Amino acid sequence: MSSILSSTSWRLTTPVRTVVTRLRASRTRARALATASLRLLFKQMPSESDRNAGFRLIATTLAGLVHWLEDGGRAYRAWVKRYDTLSDTDREGIELHMNSLFRQPLISVVMPVFNPSERFLRRAIESVMGQSYPCWELCIADDCSTQRHVSRVIREYAGQDKRIKTVFRARNGNISACSNSALALAEGEFVALLDHDDLLAAHALYMVVVAINDNPDADIIYSDEDKIDKRGRRSQPYFKPDWNPDLFLAQNMINHLGVYRTSLVKSVAGFREGFEGSQDYDLALRVIEQSAPDKVIHIPHVLYHWRMGPRLRTFSQTQLARAVNAAQGAVREHLARTGQTATVSAAPGAEHHQRLSWPVPVPPPLVTIIIPTRDQIGLLRQCMDGLLSGTRYAPIEVIVVDNGSEEPQSHEYFREIQNDARVRVVEYDREFNYSAINNFASQQARGELVCLLNNDIVVINEDWLDEMVSHAVRPEVGAVGAMLYYPGNTIQHAGVIVGLGGVAGHSHKYFLRGSPGYFGRLKLAHSLSAVTGACLLTRREVYGECGGLDEKNLKIAFNDVDLCLRIRARGYRIIWTPHAELYHLESASRGADMAPEKAERFRKEVIWMKNRWGDALLCDPGYNPNLTLDREDFSLAYPSRTRKPWDTYVVEMMMSSDEKGSVVALEEQQNG
Repeated sequence: MSSILSSTSWRLTTPVRTVVTRLRASRTRARALATASLRLLFKQMPSESDRNAGFRLIATTLAGLVHWLEDGGRAYRAWVKRYDTLSDTDREGIELHMNSLFRQPLISVVMPVFNPSERFLRRAIESVMGQSYPCWELCIADDCSTQRHVSRVIREYAGQDKRIKTVFRARNGNISACSNSALALAEGEFVALLDHDDLLAAHALYMVVVAINDNPDADIIYSDEDKIDKRGRRSQPYFKPDWNPDLFLAQNMINHLGVYRTSLVKSVAGFREGFEGSQDYDLALRVIEQSAPDKVIHIPHVLYHWRMGPRLRTFSQTQLARAVNAAQGAVREHLARTGQTATVSAAPGAEHHQRLSWPVPVPPPLVTIIIPTRDQIGLLRQCMDGLLSGTRYAPIEVIVVDNGSEEPQSHEYFREIQNDARVRVVEYDREFNYSAINNFASQQARGELVCLLNNDIVVINEDWLDEMVSHAVRPEVGAVGAMLYYPGNTIQHAGVIVGLGGVAGHSHKYFLRGSPGYFGRLKLAHSLSAVTGACLLTRREVYGECGGLDEKNLKIAFNDVDLCLRIRARGYRIIWTPHAELYHLESASRGADMAPEKAERFRKEVIWMKNRWGDALLCDPGYNPNLTLDREDFSLAYPSRTRKPWDTYVVEMMMSSDEKGSVVALEEQQNG
C-alpha cells in the first residue's frame, strides 16, 4: 500500500480523486472540476510526451472513478426516478395500449415457495396481483414449508383472487421438484418464473405481451433486472445485450425475468432434479434447443427486482459450489446434445461463470498474418519476435507489407527476417491506405485463415493464436478479436460497441487489466458487433465473400467496423475473446491523426459510416439502450434510448386522430 501511495500515478491523480470524492452526489460538477484539475496539471508537465503519457494515465484513473461514482447506488436510484418510474400518465397510456393489443395470452407465473419471510412473500404475491396486464394466473407450489405463516399467507391471497392457484406438497423435495409442482398448475400459453421473495415491475407482464405481439413466434423472452433491498431501494442493474449465444454459454444472461412458451417447457419435461441452483439455466438451455435464435426476444427494460436479503448472506460456499458445478454440467450436457465439442471449465477471474475451450482442427490450418509497416523497425522487430518466437501456434506465414520505408536499417531488417521461411516482405509503393494494403496482401495469402495485425502489437501469452483460431474455424463465426492492452496494463480494446462516440468505440477502454468488467464480460468470450483490425482473425473465404476492407470510402478509419458489420449482415458472428492477450502501442508507428487533411478525411469517413449504417449505429445488439454512448465504461445513459411502447401508441393515435380531423375539415370546406 505504501508503494502505491508514494507512486507517481497516485500523486498525479490526487486532484482528480479529491474533486470526485468531495462531489460524489453531483456527477456533473465532479466532471467539470475534474477537467479543470486536469488542465492545471497538464500545464505543469514539461513536454508533449509527458502530457500524452499523463493524459492516458489520468484518463484511466478518471474512467474508473466515474464508473465507481455511478455504481454506488445513488446515481442509479436517481436514474430510476427519472427514467424508470411509472407516472399516472404512463399508466393511462399502458391501459390504452393494452386494450388495443391483438394477442392477450394467459401468462402463468410459476412460483416455488419454501420458508420465505412473511413480509417478502406478501410483496412477491402482491407484485403479481398489481400487474397492469390482467390476464395472468399465479401458480404457487409450497415445498412443505416449516414456518406456519407460509401456508396461511398463500391461502389468504388465494381466497382473494381466483387467478391464484396453489398446491401444497406433502413432502419437502427441492426447488426443481417444487417448480415442477407449480408448473403442473399452469394453463397459460407462456410461463414466467418468479422466486418467492422477488418482485415483478408493475408493467412486467404488459411488456412481455407487447413483445409477444411484436414477435408472434417468440419462444423465450427475457428482460433486464436489478436488485432491491428491504427498504425498496434498487441497485446493481444488469442491462443485458440482445440474444448472445456465446455469452449465454458463459453465463445465464436470460435469468430474470425469463418467460417461456409453455408447450416447449413441458415438451422438455420441465425442471430437472440434480441441477438445483442452476435449474433455470438448465431449463433455458434445453428449451433453446427446441427453438431458434430469432425466437429469443430481449426486452431492454428492468422488469424484475431480485431481493437482497438474508438468503444472499447465508448462501453457503457449499451451495454456491453446487450451483456452479450444476451450471457447468448443464452446459456440458447441452453441448453434447447439440453435437458441439468444446470443453467447459470455470472462467479464470470469473469462476462462477464458464469458459468454453473450442478445439483446433488436426492438422491445424495455416494462418496468414498480414502486417503493414513503414520504418519504425523497433516496433516491427518486437512484433515479429513475438510471432516467430513467442507464439505456440505453428502453421503461420507472415506477410510484411512495406509501405514506403526509407531508412536503411529498415531494408536491412527486411532482408534479415526473410531468412525465416515463414516470412515474406512485399512492397506497396502507393499512398498509405490501410484498407488497400490489407486487401493487396490478402490476395497473396496462402492460409485458410487471415490475421490482420498492426506492427505495434506485442505478444503476451503464447497461446493467443490457438485461442483465436479455435473460434475462427467455427462455421457460425466470421471474425475474432483479442484483448489488447496499453503498455501500462490498461485496456485498449475489449471489442467494439457501435454507436459509442457517434460511430464506434472500444468496450471497457482504460479499465485496469484483471478487471472483471461489466457483469464479468471482460472475462468471458462473447459476440459483439465488431472488433478492431489491429488484431482480427477471419477465414480467407469470409474475407473474400465480404469484399475485404473498403479501400475506396474507408482508407484509414472504421474500415474494420464496416467489415465486421458486413460479416454480421451475412449471418456470421463476431467473437471477442479475453483469452488472447496482446499489448497494442496504439498509433505508435504513424502517429495520431491531428493534421488538418487527416482530420478532414476522418470527418468524411464518419459521415460515410453514418450514411451507410444509419440507425444500426444507435442500437448495437451487443450493448443496451440504457447504457451511455458517450463513454466506454458501461455507465448509465442520460436519457435512456429505450422505447416506451405506450408512448409510441399514444403518439400514433394522436397523429391518426389529427389526420382524420384534417380530412373531415377538408370535406366540410369543400362541401360548404
